[in-house]
Amino acid sequence: MERIGRGLLDRVMETVATVREDVAAAHRRDPAATDDRIILLTSPGLHAIWTYRAAHALWKRGAKLPAMVLAQGARSVTGVEIHPAAIIGRRFFIDHGMGVVIGETAEVGDDVMLYHGVTLGGRSMERVKRHPTVQDEVTIGAGARVIGPVTIGHGAQIGANAVVVKDVPALATAVGVPAEVRAGAAHPEEQVDPAMWI
Repeated sequence: MERIGRGLLDRVMETVATVREDVAAAHRRDPAATDDRIILLTSPGLHAIWTYRAAHALWKRGAKLPAMVLAQGARSVTGVEIHPAAIIGRRFFIDHGMGVVIGETAEVGDDVMLYHGVTLGGRSMERVKRHPTVQDEVTIGAGARVIGPVTIGHGAQIGANAVVVKDVPALATAVGVPAEVRAGAAHPEEQVDPAMWI
């Protein structure tokens, strides 16, 4: 009995640490995020990722129907659709949230930021890896579509409304339809036109 209690306490502490980490990530990435209580209660992006984590845990245990029902409930409330089988890393942040879609075989690294309307979608009807792999520290602008089993390299940036159907190298910036890597690619420390993101 003591072992069960200790295991439960460990899970609760781990969940609290994760929530704190997510709130800190929101503070870092959103200048409007100034109050922890407001973030906790009103951030649809955070609510979506927290619900995804519960649904993902169910999915991994083989409880696929409850996982999908939970994911659809989150979609109805937050406007964010994340398939419970997707793999998402730590400190993931969705600004505004509405209209984000993350497909079943998508893989998202740590410290990734998406703006509203982003799709990490598939191109194949086969049961294969058909959604993007987004490596750590990537930013994807509003309305961007990243389609197919492409890789977005570490620290890359995808401009607003870009349509990405090819790999994007690490630390590169991709813009346009179809997206092309911009010469003299921007890095977060460089000045970037904010219209590129929102």
